[in-house]
Amino acid sequence: MESKTKQTEAIHQPETENGKAAVLGLQHLLAMYAGAVAVPLLIGTGLNFNSEQMTYLISIDIFMCGIATLLQLTVNKFFGIGLPVVLGCAIQAVAPLIMIGSDKGVGAIYGSIIASGIFVVLVSGIFSKIKKLFPPLVTGTVITVIGLTLIPVAVEKMGGGLATAPNFGDRTNLLLAFITIGLIIVIQVWGRGFIKSIAVLVGLVGGTILAALLGQVDLTPVGEATWFHFPQPFYFGTPTFDLSSIVLMIIISIVSMVESTGVYFALGDITGKHIGEEELKKGYRAEGLAVILGGIFNTFPYTGFSQNVGLVQLSGIKTRRPIYYSAFFLIALGLLPKVGAIAQIIPEPVLGGGMLVMFGMVAVQGMRMLSKVDYHNDKNLLIIAISIGFGLGFNMLPTLFQQMPETVRMFTGNGIVMSSLTAIILNLLFNGLKNEEQA
Repeated sequence: MESKTKQTEAIHQPETENGKAAVLGLQHLLAMYAGAVAVPLLIGTGLNFNSEQMTYLISIDIFMCGIATLLQLTVNKFFGIGLPVVLGCAIQAVAPLIMIGSDKGVGAIYGSIIASGIFVVLVSGIFSKIKKLFPPLVTGTVITVIGLTLIPVAVEKMGGGLATAPNFGDRTNLLLAFITIGLIIVIQVWGRGFIKSIAVLVGLVGGTILAALLGQVDLTPVGEATWFHFPQPFYFGTPTFDLSSIVLMIIISIVSMVESTGVYFALGDITGKHIGEEELKKGYRAEGLAVILGGIFNTFPYTGFSQNVGLVQLSGIKTRRPIYYSAFFLIALGLLPKVGAIAQIIPEPVLGGGMLVMFGMVAVQGMRMLSKVDYHNDKNLLIIAISIGFGLGFNMLPTLFQQMPETVRMFTGNGIVMSSLTAIILNLLFNGLKNEEQA
């Protein structure tokens, strides 16, 4: 009898584990969903796409996020970093792609994306050899800046989405945001086991239910979405290959690789996995392949999503299994726009409350990495101070460089990029290529 009981437990345990992983995967999906759909929404609006084109753009974006994530999760001798990383569209590509589309046409957008993806695949081996440029001093600073830079985005959503909106910061919005944060805190402090690991999801669901009771949930996106959508290569026509557009997108790709490097090291630190040249090379190759596929299926460049780093840290679940579920959910939602639209009904203040916690955790992870730095060395203090100052300051006021050429402004207007470059250059200047332990 005892043997039979053990057999029954052995059968049901994998089912239980898969069920938990699926819920955690849903939490990761909700964490990145708003950021993922923001890119096609912004670019489609900027290029005056009609509603049919927008529906395709958003659906294929979600579908390809799943494919890109699977490429990164699947480890083989050619590609895949094997970390619990979620890939989504790179937000820094929005302005350049709108500019390319306006000047050269939609074909040039996807020609430049395909070319930049090929570039990433070709240089992945060379780029992976610069690991010594990213000791804890540099990566900790960059990850801290990523978290702190994203917090204002979360705060704006807490107020209702846009600071210029008439109802921004009204009592209902603030109530929903702080109730969501409160639920996450309660679950984190008093929750146990699996429930504690899905604190953010519980907060988002609880906040949305409260919003529905207050009449703040809009079901219009679900009603307007179609039931089924299938990806089509070159939906917007044949790609064209314009040299200036390709160079511009290669620059953006390098920026994305720098940001992804920070995400990889952060996840490596959380999961205890060593990230060396080989892992970085396969990670960059997976991103490059995802970018090429994005160009073929008419979506956008991909990069590691930093908000999901905070979720891995917060949940304490460090395996890839939940991310596999996220990838499959993304693929399914990309094929079923009406189902995928359900995630869009989460009100902005509720989403903002959850994002605030997650982005804060990203910043904390960066601070944890900075705890390995030798603070008795005044040069290290100076590197961190200037890098964080540039990162936050230039991001808050990008118009500081409005008199500079467009190519220069592309870098200076991105606080994360400026922080990365400043930390790398100053560390090389003051410390050289020391071992990570010495930095």
